[in-house]
Amino acid sequence: MQANPNAAIIAALVSEASRAAILTVLLDGRFHAASELAQMARIKPQTASFHLAKLVEANVVAVQKQGRHRYFAIRDQEVARVMESLLSIAPPVEVKSLRQSSQDEAMRYARTCYDHLAGNVGVRLTNALLRNGILLEEEDRYIVTERGERFFADFGVDLKQAATKRRLFSHQCLDWSERRHHLAGALGNALLERVLELDWVRRLPDTRAVQVTDEGKAGFEEVFSLDLN
Repeated sequence: MQANPNAAIIAALVSEASRAAILTVLLDGRFHAASELAQMARIKPQTASFHLAKLVEANVVAVQKQGRHRYFAIRDQEVARVMESLLSIAPPVEVKSLRQSSQDEAMRYARTCYDHLAGNVGVRLTNALLRNGILLEEEDRYIVTERGERFFADFGVDLKQAATKRRLFSHQCLDWSERRHHLAGALGNALLERVLELDWVRRLPDTRAVQVTDEGKAGFEEVFSLDLN
């Protein structure tokens, strides 16, 4: 196989601390203004704008213009998948305050990874789907069983619609905090959207962490035999 020197370009982009911080923030799958990213990454707005230009030029980050404003997001799930994998082997961030400790705990418990559920809850939910015969594990992806097709239909997840999206359907994503795989792809996204719709989980402001509601705890136990209490 011929070597691809362009891989060094991407590696150099991610290796810079400010750019890595920006990409980590963008793992929430949302569009953010440069000023917002600067604040969340704890860098100056001018610094954020410089690095965002580099990321857009390398086709790692997408930009969307709305009037006089520009908003940025990770280009696609493959970029998010690489970032999550890098985080899984990166040394843990040193916790220096009670607030930081609480934020880290919330992220490890339940969060979004680009557009699907991750963290302890995401991994345990994936394991429940496997344990209940809804999914089967095959190499680096998951297969929906016949029982799973009936289950997702009853649960309100449209598998046919999810399959029409131009992306991987149900691949494994290595969870950086759990060091195990969770469900990603179009199916992972559809499942997250459904539990958000049911108000089983809620997005939290300025973070990728999500909150599991009381209704969610009861629902996950009833539907997936998953005890989150």
